[in-house]
Amino acid sequence: MSTPQARRGNTRQRIQDVALALFSEQGYDKTSLREIAERLEVTKAALYYHFKTKEDIVISLFQDATGPIDELITWADGQPRTLQTKQELIRRYSESLRSAEPLFRFMQENQATVRDLSIGERFKEQMLTLFGLLKEPDAELSDQVRCLTALFSMHAGMFAMQNVEGDPEEKRKAILEVATELVTAANPPSRRPARPDSAQTASP
Repeated sequence: MSTPQARRGNTRQRIQDVALALFSEQGYDKTSLREIAERLEVTKAALYYHFKTKEDIVISLFQDATGPIDELITWADGQPRTLQTKQELIRRYSESLRSAEPLFRFMQENQATVRDLSIGERFKEQMLTLFGLLKEPDAELSDQVRCLTALFSMHAGMFAMQNVEGDPEEKRKAILEVATELVTAANPPSRRPARPDSAQTASP
């Protein structure tokens, strides 16, 4: 699966990184293109060459981050619907979130902006597709909840755990472990021992 290295050029990437840092520091609404240009030590004209608005920057970040998720969906769609595939899907999704962590943190903290830019709808579509790949078509409601929780625990956990003491990698592994346990619980082995019939097992 490809990474956000698909970004076009160092200047474009620097603009994205600096803008995202400023959005996190002082808020999206309070950050101007002029401030982004000043932090980059470039002219506004140089900034306009790549992005005309703040919205363009956020949309470009989202497009870069969702590309690997689309690739993951394509991969999973071509695999057998086994528990092993679903566990690998969660593991790969965790890796895609690692590289896009600042963006998803921004999305969590600026939900109104995300809705206004309509990128939230695209993200919702991806989440529903991943959800469909994790659950069985005839899954009970409780198992559907487990699959949804597995996905969103990775987002909420990534956001909430930043204020919890501990090694970032260990926290990431813990979140993945919990998500994997949820998916496993929602997809019990297809070959279960046949439940003995009470009439056959009754003592003579």
